[in-house]
Amino acid sequence: MRPHVCFLAAALLLVPTLQAQEIVYPETPRVPVVDDYHGVPVPDPYRWLENLDGEQTRRWIEAQNALTFAYLDSIPQRDWIRQRLTELWNYPRYGLPQKEGSRYFFSKNDGLQNQSVLYVQEGREGTPRVLIDPNTFSEDGTVALTTLAISRDGRYVVYGLSEAGSDWRTFRIRDVETGEDFPETLRWIKFSGAAWMPDHSGFFYSRYPRPTDDTLAAANRNQKLYFHRLGTDQSEDVLIYERPDDPELGFGAEVTHDGRYLIINVWKGTDTRNRVYYKDLSQPDGPVVRLLDDFDASYEFVGNTGTTFYFLTNLDAPNGRLIAIDITRPERASWRTLIPESEAVLQSVTLAGGRFVVRALEDVKARLTVHALDGTPLDTIALPTIGSVSGVSGRPDDPELFFSFTSFIYPTTIFRHDLETGTTEVFHAPEIDFDASRYEVRQVFYRSKDGTRVPMFLVHRKGLVRDGSHPVYLYGYGGFNISLTPSFNPSNLVWLELGGIYAVANLRGGGEYGEAWHRAGMLENKQNVFDDFIAAAEYLIREGYTSPKRLAIGGASNGGLLTGAVLTQRPELFGAVIVQVGVLDMLRYHRFTIGWAWVPEYGSPDNPEHFRFLYAYSPLHNVRLHRCYPPTLIMTADHDDRVVPAHSYKFAATLQRAQGCTHPILLRVETRAGHGGGIPTQKRIEMEADKWAFLVRALGM
Repeated sequence: MRPHVCFLAAALLLVPTLQAQEIVYPETPRVPVVDDYHGVPVPDPYRWLENLDGEQTRRWIEAQNALTFAYLDSIPQRDWIRQRLTELWNYPRYGLPQKEGSRYFFSKNDGLQNQSVLYVQEGREGTPRVLIDPNTFSEDGTVALTTLAISRDGRYVVYGLSEAGSDWRTFRIRDVETGEDFPETLRWIKFSGAAWMPDHSGFFYSRYPRPTDDTLAAANRNQKLYFHRLGTDQSEDVLIYERPDDPELGFGAEVTHDGRYLIINVWKGTDTRNRVYYKDLSQPDGPVVRLLDDFDASYEFVGNTGTTFYFLTNLDAPNGRLIAIDITRPERASWRTLIPESEAVLQSVTLAGGRFVVRALEDVKARLTVHALDGTPLDTIALPTIGSVSGVSGRPDDPELFFSFTSFIYPTTIFRHDLETGTTEVFHAPEIDFDASRYEVRQVFYRSKDGTRVPMFLVHRKGLVRDGSHPVYLYGYGGFNISLTPSFNPSNLVWLELGGIYAVANLRGGGEYGEAWHRAGMLENKQNVFDDFIAAAEYLIREGYTSPKRLAIGGASNGGLLTGAVLTQRPELFGAVIVQVGVLDMLRYHRFTIGWAWVPEYGSPDNPEHFRFLYAYSPLHNVRLHRCYPPTLIMTADHDDRVVPAHSYKFAATLQRAQGCTHPILLRVETRAGHGGGIPTQKRIEMEADKWAFLVRALGM
């Protein structure tokens, strides 16, 4: 037994039996605010907590944090968990390389650096040098490097910076050779990349008007597409495209590899359907052509060969197919299917080395195949184990391909594949202080309430005896066509070493089985997601993995909505609940920042039919007075401008008032952090340590 395991065992033996103690929560005034929704009066007594910068709100947050951290400080295992997490996180982590010109660009974190650093090297055998180190941009490590766009010759880099976890980005441009930045700074950018002109004179990007209200809560609409010329002020940027007739449209730009066309991806909120327009860059005064304008399916531009454009689409193919459209004959009768729909879900297609590299899912497990430009299958790239291909990088004219592979107990590894020889080699492989041979990954299937077959991954020690005694952390998401595939997180290793089982349920609403699976869990079908999660918990209990008192659930963002909803629907089923940056007020979510964009997924409370099903499951509105809820930790961040923290504030206040037993309802508010992206490593370790410590006490471990 390794030293840290011995230390843990000793610590657990010393933990005294914890007696239930009544917690005195901070006073939270109730104000008589009542809204009328289609004739239904709905009280909102904690509306004042939506004033995120108000003095009363700040004092309330301080009192909540004081209570929460006093509780967490009293947990003996917390220090060991934090120490062990620090050890597990301390290993070099590499990002997927990108080759432009003769240079390779990649990110690397030495281990405990708060932010990953961008490196560049000349050729594959060159010596890497630091190009951008975001750790130098702030003392507390809360400025993160986000957007990255490299010019085709590898000479210039557009990079985005996010402060304190905000979705707002500031763009700068760096000269790769000199390491110096150009003088201009571009602001008010959200949900946008950058696309360089082939002559490197500048790039296309999208931005919003400068907010007139609270920049962290005001709604974001009227995005516009601009061209920025290198070395000029942002005020001189040229407007390329806007749609004042529809302020909810957003625009993504991409320049084809041959430099001939600007591809404009037109999106509306989180709807999976989109439009695709293009502009011939050889004709500066030419029109923007609306190639795909019916908003009838998703179309992902893959690349082009001359006037033939390739798209991955789910039109008449919920699992996806690859099609070719000749823009000189764009009528649908002339479209060609190159890779037809199959039982596998096509996740992405990369045009590399004159071939299509196809990333697909079969029962939520990765598959990577190579096809000719006419769609003919050529090769299958072997993968190490059950897991996920989390990224693919290649160029249309270069046979060198990189891909990253990960699984629950397989750290993210970068592989290099030669498309001409078919050979694969490890490019970067991490080494961590964890004995993966002691654990196993299994996939099981269970039946939901309506009989639907749902997959779930289980990670646990080998030789596990199903006697109902094991602590389980069940994680889920179930929305926005996002698939929860096997992935590595050093935080989860602590849970395994504590003797826990880590379970991931692949709920409807995600993309694990294509668009049909997604639609079965959105809008009026959202209750299916909660039923799937509840059925996963019941399966784990029925099959002898655990018992209700030893079963914890967790989720973040839409997953926080998930755990908040099932908490209110089946509180007796769980021993502990983690609700992280959750969407919890389903009647007002669309009023803040980018919340309006989620209406295609959730529905609008302004619509009478949508109101009925939203009100029926909205976590905030389904808390019942004097009901016994399990120990619950609600986690959010004060700079979350995607799911504003008022969701968590109001839900915590409501649960605390309603709690009918001595189980704790705690709110943890992280400062200078956002929805999750760019959180400094040290803050992430602290947050994860507090989560696991809370569960250790709640489940009696």
